[in-house]
Amino acid sequence: MAEPLPAALPQPSARRLSPLAITYLVIAAVGLIGTAICNVLGVITPVGNLFAAWFASPATSSLAIDLLATASAASIFIILEARRLGMRWAWLYVIGSFVTAVAFTFPLFLAMRERHVDTLRAIEAQRPGSATDRPA
Repeated sequence: MAEPLPAALPQPSARRLSPLAITYLVIAAVGLIGTAICNVLGVITPVGNLFAAWFASPATSSLAIDLLATASAASIFIILEARRLGMRWAWLYVIGSFVTAVAFTFPLFLAMRERHVDTLRAIEAQRPGSATDRPA
């Protein structure tokens, strides 16, 4: 398990978002906006019960099963990876998936994971005897 973060985190370079984190945030925004529009349209123009809508045709059945399998794997990954890295509140991403969409919460988690890993790297680089302190 990762060591707890020190009280004074490196500033400001370790808090800057990496290009990969920004990419994940853009994907999260697209996922949030796209699914929100569809969810609102689904409420305005209902097609019966939710089960019937998810499995109305072979194509929607495929998408529903694909989403459920991906969401399950993503939820397991989020919990285990957050625990491994010492990230707190990871369960909120899983709960958020039910409230918003996996298309939003999973890339959001990946962006926050990237930020957390960058912070851990910066902390490690500041420790005496770290790989960056050793002569080449």
